[in-house]
Amino acid sequence: MPRSSMTMAAVSDDEAMLGVFERLALEAGREVMRVFHEGCAVDSKADSSPVTEADRESEKIILAGLRAAYPDIPCVAEEEVAAGIATPDLDGAFFLIDPLDGTKEFVNRRTDFTVNIALVRHGVPEVGVVYAPCTGRFFSGRPGKAEALEIDANYRIAGRRPITVRAEGTPLAVVASRSHNTPETDAFIRDLGAAEIVSVGSSLKFCLLAAAEADVYPRFGRTMEWDTAAGDAVLRAAGGMTRTLDGAPLVYGKRNQASDSDFANPHFIATGKGAA
Repeated sequence: MPRSSMTMAAVSDDEAMLGVFERLALEAGREVMRVFHEGCAVDSKADSSPVTEADRESEKIILAGLRAAYPDIPCVAEEEVAAGIATPDLDGAFFLIDPLDGTKEFVNRRTDFTVNIALVRHGVPEVGVVYAPCTGRFFSGRPGKAEALEIDANYRIAGRRPITVRAEGTPLAVVASRSHNTPETDAFIRDLGAAEIVSVGSSLKFCLLAAAEADVYPRFGRTMEWDTAAGDAVLRAAGGMTRTLDGAPLVYGKRNQASDSDFANPHFIATGKGAA
Protein backbone atom coordinates (compact mmCIF):
# COMPACT_ATOMS: atom_id res chain seq x y z
CA MET A 1 0.00 0.00 0.00
CA PRO A 2 1.41 3.48 -0.88
CA ARG A 3 2.54 5.59 2.05
CA SER A 4 -0.20 8.19 1.50
CA SER A 5 -2.86 5.47 1.52
CA MET A 6 -1.42 4.01 4.72
CA THR A 7 -1.49 7.47 6.33
CA MET A 8 -5.11 8.03 5.30
CA ALA A 9 -6.06 4.60 6.62
CA ALA A 10 -4.39 5.33 9.97
CA VAL A 11 -6.23 8.65 10.25
CA SER A 12 -9.52 6.95 9.44
CA ASP A 13 -8.86 4.24 12.03
CA ASP A 14 -8.01 6.84 14.69
CA GLU A 15 -11.15 8.85 13.89
CA ALA A 16 -13.26 5.73 14.23
CA MET A 17 -11.58 4.88 17.53
CA LEU A 18 -12.18 8.42 18.81
CA GLY A 19 -15.85 7.93 18.02
CA VAL A 20 -15.90 4.80 20.18
CA PHE A 21 -14.01 6.59 22.98
CA GLU A 22 -16.38 9.55 22.87
CA ARG A 23 -19.48 7.36 23.03
CA LEU A 24 -18.15 5.29 25.93
CA ALA A 25 -16.98 8.36 27.86
CA LEU A 26 -20.45 9.90 27.56
CA GLU A 27 -22.12 6.67 28.69
CA ALA A 28 -19.72 6.35 31.61
CA GLY A 29 -20.11 10.04 32.46
CA ARG A 30 -23.88 9.66 32.65
CA GLU A 31 -23.46 6.79 35.12
CA VAL A 32 -20.89 8.75 37.15
CA MET A 33 -23.35 11.65 37.48
CA ARG A 34 -26.15 9.29 38.55
CA VAL A 35 -24.00 8.12 41.44
CA PHE A 36 -22.85 11.68 42.15
CA HIS A 37 -26.45 12.85 42.59
CA GLU A 38 -27.68 9.78 44.45
CA GLY A 39 -24.64 9.47 46.73
CA CYS A 40 -22.64 6.36 47.55
CA ALA A 41 -20.29 4.80 50.06
CA VAL A 42 -16.57 5.46 49.83
CA ASP A 43 -14.25 2.47 50.19
CA SER A 44 -10.47 2.38 50.53
CA LYS A 45 -8.14 0.42 48.27
CA ALA A 46 -4.95 -1.27 49.41
CA ASP A 47 -2.98 1.95 48.85
CA SER A 48 -5.55 3.87 50.98
CA SER A 49 -6.87 5.80 47.98
CA PRO A 50 -10.67 6.14 47.76
CA VAL A 51 -12.88 4.14 45.39
CA THR A 52 -16.63 4.39 44.85
CA GLU A 53 -19.50 2.79 42.95
CA ALA A 54 -18.95 5.47 40.29
CA ASP A 55 -15.38 4.24 39.64
CA ARG A 56 -16.50 0.65 39.32
CA GLU A 57 -19.59 1.21 37.16
CA SER A 58 -17.78 3.61 34.83
CA GLU A 59 -14.98 1.09 34.33
CA LYS A 60 -17.47 -1.70 33.54
CA ILE A 61 -19.06 0.40 30.79
CA ILE A 62 -15.75 1.40 29.24
CA LEU A 63 -14.16 -2.04 29.35
CA ALA A 64 -17.21 -3.77 27.91
CA GLY A 65 -17.31 -1.30 25.03
CA LEU A 66 -13.61 -1.41 24.25
CA ARG A 67 -13.39 -5.19 24.42
CA ALA A 68 -16.39 -5.55 22.11
CA ALA A 69 -15.03 -3.07 19.56
CA TYR A 70 -11.33 -4.00 19.79
CA PRO A 71 -11.00 -7.54 21.18
CA ASP A 72 -7.33 -7.80 20.14
CA ILE A 73 -6.12 -4.68 21.99
CA PRO A 74 -5.30 -5.23 25.70
CA CYS A 75 -6.87 -2.99 28.34
CA VAL A 76 -5.13 -1.62 31.42
CA ALA A 77 -7.74 -0.15 33.77
CA GLU A 78 -7.18 1.33 37.21
CA GLU A 79 -9.72 -0.71 39.17
CA GLU A 80 -8.81 -4.00 37.48
CA VAL A 81 -5.15 -3.39 38.35
CA ALA A 82 -6.13 -2.52 41.93
CA ALA A 83 -8.11 -5.77 42.12
CA GLY A 84 -5.01 -7.74 41.16
CA ILE A 85 -6.24 -8.82 37.72
CA ALA A 86 -3.19 -9.81 35.73
CA THR A 87 -2.14 -7.43 32.97
CA PRO A 88 -1.37 -9.08 29.62
CA ASP A 89 1.74 -8.46 27.56
CA LEU A 90 1.67 -4.98 26.07
CA ASP A 91 3.64 -5.25 22.86
CA GLY A 92 2.49 -2.61 20.41
CA ALA A 93 -0.82 -0.96 21.31
CA PHE A 94 -2.95 -1.03 24.46
CA PHE A 95 -5.71 0.98 26.13
CA LEU A 96 -5.29 2.89 29.39
CA ILE A 97 -8.48 3.66 31.31
CA ASP A 98 -9.13 5.79 34.36
CA PRO A 99 -12.88 5.50 34.86
CA LEU A 100 -12.99 8.33 37.41
CA ASP A 101 -9.89 10.49 37.61
CA GLY A 102 -10.19 12.78 40.60
CA THR A 103 -12.09 10.48 42.95
CA LYS A 104 -11.13 12.80 45.83
CA GLU A 105 -12.80 15.68 43.96
CA PHE A 106 -15.85 13.48 43.37
CA VAL A 107 -16.08 12.49 47.04
CA ASN A 108 -15.64 16.10 48.19
CA ARG A 109 -18.42 17.26 45.82
CA ARG A 110 -16.08 19.25 43.60
CA THR A 111 -16.74 19.40 39.88
CA ASP A 112 -13.48 18.68 38.03
CA PHE A 113 -13.35 14.88 38.06
CA THR A 114 -13.05 13.20 34.67
CA VAL A 115 -13.47 10.02 32.65
CA ASN A 116 -10.24 9.17 30.79
CA ILE A 117 -9.71 6.75 27.90
CA ALA A 118 -6.47 6.52 25.89
CA LEU A 119 -4.73 4.39 23.29
CA VAL A 120 -0.97 3.96 23.66
CA ARG A 121 1.15 2.87 20.70
CA HIS A 122 4.75 1.85 21.33
CA GLY A 123 4.93 3.90 24.52
CA VAL A 124 3.27 7.03 23.09
CA PRO A 125 -0.27 8.20 24.04
CA GLU A 126 -1.80 8.84 20.62
CA VAL A 127 -5.59 8.81 20.92
CA GLY A 128 -7.46 10.04 23.96
CA VAL A 129 -10.57 11.61 25.44
CA VAL A 130 -11.07 13.46 28.71
CA TYR A 131 -14.64 14.15 29.83
CA ALA A 132 -15.66 16.13 32.91
CA PRO A 133 -19.35 15.20 33.22
CA CYS A 134 -20.14 17.62 36.04
CA THR A 135 -19.09 20.66 34.01
CA GLY A 136 -19.65 19.29 30.52
CA ARG A 137 -16.08 19.94 29.38
CA PHE A 138 -14.93 17.33 26.86
CA PHE A 139 -11.61 17.11 25.02
CA SER A 140 -10.45 14.64 22.39
CA GLY A 141 -7.25 14.16 20.43
CA ARG A 142 -5.47 11.98 17.90
CA PRO A 143 -2.24 12.68 16.01
CA GLY A 144 -2.57 16.02 14.24
CA LYS A 145 -6.01 16.94 15.61
CA ALA A 146 -7.31 18.06 19.01
CA GLU A 147 -10.82 19.29 19.72
CA ALA A 148 -13.02 20.65 22.47
CA LEU A 149 -16.54 19.21 22.29
CA GLU A 150 -19.79 20.80 23.37
CA ILE A 151 -22.05 18.39 25.25
CA ASP A 152 -25.79 18.97 25.71
CA ALA A 153 -27.97 18.09 28.70
CA ASN A 154 -28.76 14.67 27.21
CA TYR A 155 -25.07 13.64 27.02
CA ARG A 156 -24.92 14.14 23.27
CA ILE A 157 -22.27 15.94 21.24
CA ALA A 158 -23.71 19.30 20.15
CA GLY A 159 -20.62 20.86 18.60
CA ARG A 160 -16.85 20.74 18.11
CA ARG A 161 -14.03 23.22 17.70
CA PRO A 162 -10.32 22.67 17.05
CA ILE A 163 -7.86 23.56 19.81
CA THR A 164 -4.12 24.15 19.86
CA VAL A 165 -1.60 25.19 22.47
CA ARG A 166 -0.64 28.86 22.65
CA ALA A 167 2.82 30.28 22.05
CA GLU A 168 3.17 31.51 25.63
CA GLY A 169 1.09 33.63 27.93
CA THR A 170 2.14 36.69 29.88
CA PRO A 171 2.29 36.17 32.77
CA LEU A 172 2.98 32.45 32.42
CA ALA A 173 -0.07 30.47 33.48
CA VAL A 174 0.77 27.37 35.53
CA VAL A 175 -1.73 24.65 36.38
CA ALA A 176 -1.21 22.86 39.67
CA SER A 177 -2.86 19.96 41.42
CA ARG A 178 -5.62 20.88 43.84
CA SER A 179 -5.22 17.74 45.96
CA HIS A 180 -1.55 16.77 45.49
CA ASN A 181 0.63 19.88 45.52
CA THR A 182 4.20 19.51 46.85
CA PRO A 183 7.07 21.77 48.01
CA GLU A 184 8.93 20.85 44.80
CA THR A 185 6.01 22.13 42.74
CA ASP A 186 5.96 25.38 44.70
CA ALA A 187 9.70 25.81 44.19
CA PHE A 188 9.39 25.19 40.44
CA ILE A 189 6.64 27.80 40.15
CA ARG A 190 8.71 30.34 42.11
CA ASP A 191 11.65 29.75 39.77
CA LEU A 192 9.47 30.59 36.75
CA GLY A 193 9.10 34.14 38.07
CA ALA A 194 5.79 35.92 37.74
CA ALA A 195 3.13 33.29 37.09
CA GLU A 196 -0.62 33.00 37.21
CA ILE A 197 -1.62 29.88 39.15
CA VAL A 198 -4.64 27.90 38.00
CA SER A 199 -5.64 25.20 40.47
CA VAL A 200 -7.67 22.37 39.00
CA GLY A 201 -8.07 18.67 39.69
CA SER A 202 -7.62 15.58 37.55
CA SER A 203 -6.38 15.37 33.96
CA LEU A 204 -8.07 18.63 33.02
CA LYS A 205 -4.68 20.20 33.69
CA PHE A 206 -3.32 18.76 30.43
CA CYS A 207 -6.43 19.92 28.60
CA LEU A 208 -6.10 23.51 29.78
CA LEU A 209 -2.67 23.55 28.14
CA ALA A 210 -4.09 21.96 24.99
CA ALA A 211 -6.88 24.55 24.81
CA ALA A 212 -4.49 27.53 25.19
CA GLU A 213 -5.81 28.33 28.67
CA ALA A 214 -2.48 27.67 30.44
CA ASP A 215 1.19 27.12 29.63
CA VAL A 216 2.88 24.72 32.07
CA TYR A 217 1.83 21.82 34.28
CA PRO A 218 4.61 20.63 36.62
CA ARG A 219 3.99 17.41 38.52
CA PHE A 220 6.45 16.53 41.27
CA GLY A 221 4.18 14.01 42.95
CA ARG A 222 3.27 10.42 42.19
CA THR A 223 0.92 9.63 39.31
CA MET A 224 0.00 6.49 37.45
CA GLU A 225 -0.16 6.10 33.70
CA TRP A 226 -3.97 5.89 33.62
CA ASP A 227 -4.04 9.28 35.39
CA THR A 228 -2.12 10.98 32.60
CA ALA A 229 -2.40 9.11 29.27
CA ALA A 230 -5.67 10.56 27.96
CA GLY A 231 -4.84 14.15 28.85
CA ASP A 232 -1.32 13.71 27.55
CA ALA A 233 -2.71 12.39 24.23
CA VAL A 234 -4.91 15.48 23.89
CA LEU A 235 -2.01 17.77 24.74
CA ARG A 236 0.34 16.15 22.21
CA ALA A 237 -2.39 16.28 19.56
CA ALA A 238 -2.71 20.02 20.23
CA GLY A 239 1.05 20.62 19.81
CA GLY A 240 2.32 20.30 23.39
CA MET A 241 4.54 17.72 25.10
CA THR A 242 5.05 16.00 28.43
CA ARG A 243 8.65 15.36 29.45
CA THR A 244 10.42 13.84 32.43
CA LEU A 245 12.88 15.95 34.39
CA ASP A 246 15.76 14.82 32.15
CA GLY A 247 13.96 16.22 29.10
CA ALA A 248 12.86 12.90 27.58
CA PRO A 249 9.23 12.41 26.49
CA LEU A 250 7.13 10.62 29.11
CA VAL A 251 6.62 7.04 27.96
CA TYR A 252 3.87 4.55 28.77
CA GLY A 253 3.71 0.83 29.41
CA LYS A 254 6.40 0.92 32.12
CA ARG A 255 6.71 -2.52 33.71
CA ASN A 256 9.16 -4.16 36.14
CA GLN A 257 10.51 -0.82 37.35
CA ALA A 258 13.31 -1.17 39.88
CA SER A 259 12.25 1.83 41.95
CA ASP A 260 8.46 1.78 41.61
CA SER A 261 5.43 -0.30 40.72
CA ASP A 262 4.17 -1.12 37.23
CA PHE A 263 2.66 1.88 35.40
CA ALA A 264 3.93 4.44 37.90
CA ASN A 265 5.14 7.71 36.37
CA PRO A 266 8.26 9.67 37.28
CA HIS A 267 7.99 13.40 37.92
CA PHE A 268 7.22 15.34 34.75
CA ILE A 269 6.58 18.76 33.25
CA ALA A 270 3.87 19.20 30.60
CA THR A 271 4.16 22.28 28.39
CA GLY A 272 2.45 24.08 25.58
CA LYS A 273 4.29 25.59 22.63
CA GLY A 274 7.22 27.78 23.68
CA ALA A 275 6.74 27.21 27.43
CA ALA A 276 9.87 26.67 29.51
